[in-house]
Formats: sequence, structure tokens, C-alpha cells
Amino acid sequence: MHEKSLNKTSSLWRRDASMTGLRRRDTVRCKYKSIRFYINYKMGYKKSPMGSTAGRTLKGQKLKDHVISYCKEHGADLVGFAPVERWNEAGEVPPDFRPRALWPPARTVIVIGIEMPLPIVETTPSVLHKELYRTANRKLDTLAYDLTRHLNRLGFASFFFGRDVYANLRALREKPMAAFSHVMAAKYAGLGTIGVSHCLLTPEFGPRVRFVSVFTSVVIQPDPLVDKELCIKCELCALCCPKKALTMRKDRVIGDYDKTSCLEMAEELTGRRCYPCGICTKVCPVGKDRLLYKRKGLRKKYLQETEALAVNPEDPDYKPWSHIRKYGVPGPETHEDPVKKKRS
Repeated sequence: MHEKSLNKTSSLWRRDASMTGLRRRDTVRCKYKSIRFYINYKMGYKKSPMGSTAGRTLKGQKLKDHVISYCKEHGADLVGFAPVERWNEAGEVPPDFRPRALWPPARTVIVIGIEMPLPIVETTPSVLHKELYRTANRKLDTLAYDLTRHLNRLGFASFFFGRDVYANLRALREKPMAAFSHVMAAKYAGLGTIGVSHCLLTPEFGPRVRFVSVFTSVVIQPDPLVDKELCIKCELCALCCPKKALTMRKDRVIGDYDKTSCLEMAEELTGRRCYPCGICTKVCPVGKDRLLYKRKGLRKKYLQETEALAVNPEDPDYKPWSHIRKYGVPGPETHEDPVKKKRS
């Protein structure tokens, strides 16, 4: 009897010890998973909080909605999707400048747009407009970089092409085109049409929007192209251009564009630290943003601006713009740093 009791006690002890070991192993395993989750997700590596199979569950419209939601949550105003085949079908872009020539795995180009608020664009040329331009570019590059990493973590290999990829204006003078056109990408992503000014016009903001592109190896449902031309050929961009770099064409919407003259204006404004020009985007009447800001019917005001300010620099009709332009930049005769000038 005593022996049976001992055997029973021994058996119970072994079972309790075994269960304790299991509990310990489960605890260790749970802690390991928590640590691994923190390293992989919180620190930005490998896995998303949706788990290692997250990418497998995101397909078709669900994946597209996920990308749109991600971009909008991170500050995008517009998002469009273009299949790489559209570059070949249209035949407008030279082969070496197409997505798959730059990155062969590309199957879809995701184009992201950010608004340039009209009241600031109207102050051009000004430091305020320059800071808006630089801020929008930084925001776009950061957003594209973050989306690329996010897609990579989901298992979709991706690559992004930065907003302005040129070292300086001298590089543009030597080769007056970029390695990849975000304007054409935005057109193929169904975000708008190209106007007389060679800018992409969108229904929401006209040409007052900046773009960046993300190439991804996954096929995402494309957006339809905009069939109706948004440009109304009002000629304002050509008439107001300070270098007369745009010429209207009767046989098509897109005008003739003198890149050299446009570049000369950019060089002048860069010297004054109030680049870019952007007058063609300022005066364009297309865009719902004009309704928001109640800035419709300004053709006469835009056309008369240069002449009116030449007669009276304090013209009350242009006072807000001229005031902003006065400050933050050196005058034409004071480009040289006064400290350097004194030392010399």
C-alpha cells in the first residue's frame, strides 16, 4: 500500500514537472515572439504587424485600396496606378526612359501627387514659393521612400524614382531632360492630361501639383486614362511667360516649348534665391482649387500684372504679392555676400 502511494506521488510529481516545463517553454516562446515582432516591425525590418503572410492576403482591389490608404494617410493628395505596358502602347517616351528600361522587374508605376496651394503659387517669384517647392519635393521623396519600404516588407519588391533627380542647372543645360518623366507617368496613371505648358493638368489642382513615382514588381489594377483634354487652350501660359518660351500650336494641345529660354529664367531666379518660375502654373484657369480659393476670372489681372507693377510697384491690386516678393531675397544688385565683399 505504501509502495503504491509512493508510485502515485512520484507520477504526479513527474506530471507537474512536465507541465511546468511546458509552461516555461511557452513563456519563453511568447517572449521570443514579442522580441522578434519588435525587431522586425517596430524597428522597420522584414515583417509588418499583419504577419509574414500579409502580402499574400493583399491581392487585386484589396492591395490597391491598401496602397491608396497608406499614401493618403502619409500626406498624398492624389494616387494613380499605371501598368508599365502603357509606355510601350503610347510610344511617346523613348525606350531608354521607360520604367522597365530603368528597372526590369517593374510591372506597375504608382504615381503620388501633392498640391501646391494656389495663393502661394501666385506670389512667384518669391522665397515663399521657393520654400513651398522645396517642402513639396521633400515630402514627396520621403513618402515614396516610405511606400517603397512598406511594399518591400509586404513582399512586393519596389523601387522609387526621386522627384528632382539632377545635380544642378548646368546639368540640365548639358542634357535638358530627366532620366524619367513623372509628368508622363501621371498621365499614364490617369491623373490628368498634358496642357500647352507641358505640365500635367489635373481636375483637382490644374498644374499646381508635384509628382513622384514608385515602381513595383506586383501587378496592381490600373486607373483609366483621362479621355477629355483638360487644357482649354486659353493661351494664358504662353502670353504670361516672361521668356516667351511657349508657342501655341493649331494642330495639337501641347505647345512648342523652348527649354533653353525656360532654363535661362530658372538660372536668373536661382541667382536671386527665389526659384522656380512657375508662372505657367500660376495663371492656368484649370482646377477645382480655384473654386475653393474663389480665384476664378483673373485673366485680365494676370495679363496686366507686369505692366501695372512697372508703372506703380505699390499697385493695390497686386499689393499682397509684391509685399511678399520684397522680403527674404537680395535685390538684383546685391547678390554678392556682403561679408565676402568686405573681406575681399
